[in-house]
Amino acid sequence: MRVIPVDMSGMTMLTAQPPQPKLKDRKTGQIAVDVETGKSLMTVGILFVGHGMAEVVSVVVVEDDISGELTTGTPVAVTGLIAKPWENEFNGQKKHGISFRAAALTSLAG
Repeated sequence: MRVIPVDMSGMTMLTAQPPQPKLKDRKTGQIAVDVETGKSLMTVGILFVGHGMAEVVSVVVVEDDISGELTTGTPVAVTGLIAKPWENEFNGQKKHGISFRAAALTSLAG
């Protein structure tokens, strides 16, 4: 599947929602893991501000690659952000979207 690097130059990034475990199965509560490392994945809401717009995006990152405390409003550096189109079929209906994944998230709070 195609992976698209995301250019974040000129953007300010803040934590909109603190890290939460990414669930693989909501019914069982099973936490999703990285296929390469087997480490737990986290979802973090990041507010991207710049170029006359502001938008909150859910970004997935390996738990060990989150540095510092990311509370709501914390300035954050997002390293290696990629966008990945996806498509699934649920109950006979096709759904599609874009997921975002970062190599690392680092708190910029002093």
